[in-house]
Amino acid sequence: MSLTDLKLLTVLAKEMNMRKAAEKLFVSQPALSQRLQNIEKQWGTKLFIRSQKGLMLTPSGEKVVQFASETLEKQERVYEEIRALETHVHGTLKIACASIVGQNWLPKVLKQFVTQYPHVRISLITGWSSEILKALYEGEVHIGITRGTTDWKGTKYPLFKDSLYLVDREIQKIEQVIETDRPFIQFKSDSNYYQEIQDWWHRQFQTFPKRSIVVDQIETCKQMTYNGIGYAILPAITINETENNIYKIPLLDERGTPIRRDTWLLGYDSAFELRQVQAFLDVVRDYSKDQPVM
Repeated sequence: MSLTDLKLLTVLAKEMNMRKAAEKLFVSQPALSQRLQNIEKQWGTKLFIRSQKGLMLTPSGEKVVQFASETLEKQERVYEEIRALETHVHGTLKIACASIVGQNWLPKVLKQFVTQYPHVRISLITGWSSEILKALYEGEVHIGITRGTTDWKGTKYPLFKDSLYLVDREIQKIEQVIETDRPFIQFKSDSNYYQEIQDWWHRQFQTFPKRSIVVDQIETCKQMTYNGIGYAILPAITINETENNIYKIPLLDERGTPIRRDTWLLGYDSAFELRQVQAFLDVVRDYSKDQPVM
């Protein structure tokens, strides 16, 4: 099978619709149908079943599509290795990044990177740190950027630390938290971050918040806080220094030291041998040198 046929099968399996697949492949539906019939003849079996709702993969089709996907991935890896031998940095840089970093820190770094290395393609996924680690373990990305503590056994580089603050439009001292009836606004996060906040809260107040609101995204939490709905605990990376009438109270540990969150860049040694990955690491190091402690 040609690489074109392999690509055709993966697109069909993703879209499960002849019209949509034909549009993605820039061919007519009759031409696509004919090519699919030829591929099925080569394999000697039916790969897709048509229905009014679209396409369905047969058991044989599932195996052939898996073969097609794996072959295309191998082809991409060979392509990247060949490009690594050239003078210019080419290939695809695959990054998995914690959402909070992807929203507030990474765009500035990527802007600098794509300016220096315009031939590199960027593939980016964001999520919780646990999801980033999963993507690394499964080989879906070259590097991962995570928050908090990590037991990663491969190569890892510290990026930055940022402090945690209790943020509110009214509360100016920690002692006022226990007196207010306004809600504590929390956002869903990885368990280690959640536990860190819980430990600080119970160490500080020995009780639960009187009222609380839980939201899905940190940005929602931030906007509700900035609009005076309640108070929240936010990392410095998310806080807009130009916002007026916002009080920031640093969270302290039992020794009176500011509580900070670590951010790490992780990857396997083999990934850092790729020129585009090493180039990104160089840009990150240059960028980080000029950044103040948060």
